Amino acid sequence: MIAQEPADLVLPNARVPVSMIARLDKFGGARDQDCVHGDLLIRNGRAERLIPTGPTGGSPWVVLPKLTECHVHLDKCYTISRMCDVRDGLQAAIAAQAADRVHWTQSDIRSRAMRGLEELISSGCVSVRSHVDWGRDDSPNAPSLAWSVLGELAQECSDRVTLQLAPLTDAEQIADPAVADAIAREIASNGGVFGVFVFDQANRRMGIRQAFEAADRHGLALDFHVDEGLDDELDGLEVIADLAIETGFQGPVLCGHACHLMNLDPEALKKLTEKLLRSNIFVASLPATNLFLQGRADGTPDRRGLTRIHELRAAGVPVVVGTDNVQDAFCPLGRHDPRQSLALAVLAAHLDPPFGTHFPMITTSARKALGLAPNHIDGAVIGDLIMFGAASTSEVLAGVSPPVRISAAFQGEFA
Repeated sequence: MIAQEPADLVLPNARVPVSMIARLDKFGGARDQDCVHGDLLIRNGRAERLIPTGPTGGSPWVVLPKLTECHVHLDKCYTISRMCDVRDGLQAAIAAQAADRVHWTQSDIRSRAMRGLEELISSGCVSVRSHVDWGRDDSPNAPSLAWSVLGELAQECSDRVTLQLAPLTDAEQIADPAVADAIAREIASNGGVFGVFVFDQANRRMGIRQAFEAADRHGLALDFHVDEGLDDELDGLEVIADLAIETGFQGPVLCGHACHLMNLDPEALKKLTEKLLRSNIFVASLPATNLFLQGRADGTPDRRGLTRIHELRAAGVPVVVGTDNVQDAFCPLGRHDPRQSLALAVLAAHLDPPFGTHFPMITTSARKALGLAPNHIDGAVIGDLIMFGAASTSEVLAGVSPPVRISAAFQGEFA
């Protein structure tokens, strides 16, 4: 560390991915593959720019904005140990997870969700969206116990992480305008996001329309689980895009899964991506759960449970990556770590180097998908940044070192 003046600090031997810089022309540094390299000047608690590397050298660091987890299920996580025989695909997982709800006491939900949230924070996350099952056995349209528990956790941890909650309502359920409005009003009172599960429900178009209308009335963002399958008849994503255009909805819309896109021929895919562009929809790829559940048949699966990451990004549709389920009926393995999820997407979807070009999917673009302002490196408060002991973005993605707060490098020289 080299002090320039009393208010200045310098992190030596830092690499910053080009994709993480808002004003590259003013940031400085020497180009090093997908990064710029130098000593990171920190002025008045903010990252300002890179200056030429000093003579002392030091261990290499890669600096990133804190990560964003765009899609998890903190109410379901760490339940797989209670399920002795979970097989087959999505519907079997839904049934197994529903059966597990007999164990969902307040203390059970709180313990598991807090474990997941702490894991997200330790992975470097500053913003998280969790879906939460909605309804009770005696009142399917009322907030669930999990909704209440996670709402409390969001408040308790608000100084460390922004936790957004999205109820997992059924498109058929909210096709009733009164139900959709009542749920939206409840969500709005707690600062949540209107979340909807769209599959092959008979009345899904009406449910999606009511979601848009209720979200617009109550000022809510929208988040859809949509087309989580490889069946030909799934059309939820196109319906969402059509209604977003028709209604002129202005709030952010995030659509998770969209596995059905794998079935479309080039012309049909082109037409749908044009609609997604017009409607400003974000698409979330959720590789862990989709790889585990989709394309199941006898023997080794020969279809990948993914959405079309390459084609969507090439067309200009913003794509983000989420972790989804962790150690539950939908995905029996994993941990809450966007970096691990992006690494899996790289392998499964053949996202080639340079890897720094993919980092927005768990940082800046992911924050936009949640309706939050993106955090770039330049001008960021140091508390919003993390660093990894690595000399390249490939080492970061390989997980060779855990995230470290930048302030830790200065041993208390600034808060």
